[in-house]
Amino acid sequence: MTAKLFSLAGKKGLILGVANDSSIAFGCARLARAQGADVVVSCLNDKARRFVEPHTEPLGMHLMHCDVEVPGELEAIVNHAVERFGQLDFVIHSIAWAPLADLHGNVVDSSREGFSRAMSVSCHSFAELGRLCAPHMPDGGAMLSMTYLGSGEVVPNYGLMGPVKAALESLVRYMAMELGPKNIRVHAVSPGPILTRAGSGIAHFDELMATALGKAPLQRLVTLDEIAQLSAFLCSDAASGMTGQTIYVDGGVHAMD
Repeated sequence: MTAKLFSLAGKKGLILGVANDSSIAFGCARLARAQGADVVVSCLNDKARRFVEPHTEPLGMHLMHCDVEVPGELEAIVNHAVERFGQLDFVIHSIAWAPLADLHGNVVDSSREGFSRAMSVSCHSFAELGRLCAPHMPDGGAMLSMTYLGSGEVVPNYGLMGPVKAALESLVRYMAMELGPKNIRVHAVSPGPILTRAGSGIAHFDELMATALGKAPLQRLVTLDEIAQLSAFLCSDAASGMTGQTIYVDGGVHAMD
């Protein structure tokens, strides 16, 4: 019984945001499949598919594209997953984006359009996902999104994404309150920096990783597998008493001044 609690065997999941085999979404999907879950995963578009499908297809993941800025695409992938599985048990949202000009500049210089698009893609799409998926989670389950330390403290060069991730973490708490009566648990996972396609868009990302390495009590950066392991635990029945939290997997960096 204890082993089953920590497993995703038999569960049905939707995981958004696979960019390649080093993306957090792929790490989560790979472990979910290894634990016996069935998953539908998304990449951005047809251009991204050629980088993603060679990794998802051999593992039996059903791949669709989903651009949350295109009206109807988020609804379409949720509907497809529900038609395929009958219901959903967990949802992982690993999508973040901002226009480079706004991301690389000062927050005070960010454009209204760029700030709005970053908030829409990186934050509000999680609320939309909650609204679309909750009716199809009759047994409850878990919804996760990905955040970062820069939400609560200033991290050089993280810029615009800091306020956006702060909003996301607040959204997680409100969603936890609203969806709790349905036995749906909501969390933000806060990984330390790893080299992903999304991370490479941040200016001086190598310096950010070096700073994290220097501060981490574990004296190393975390791995994709470690992020996936935390996510799998939170989606499993073993985490049934937890909701509304931002949970760090960063080698302890968040605990250091």
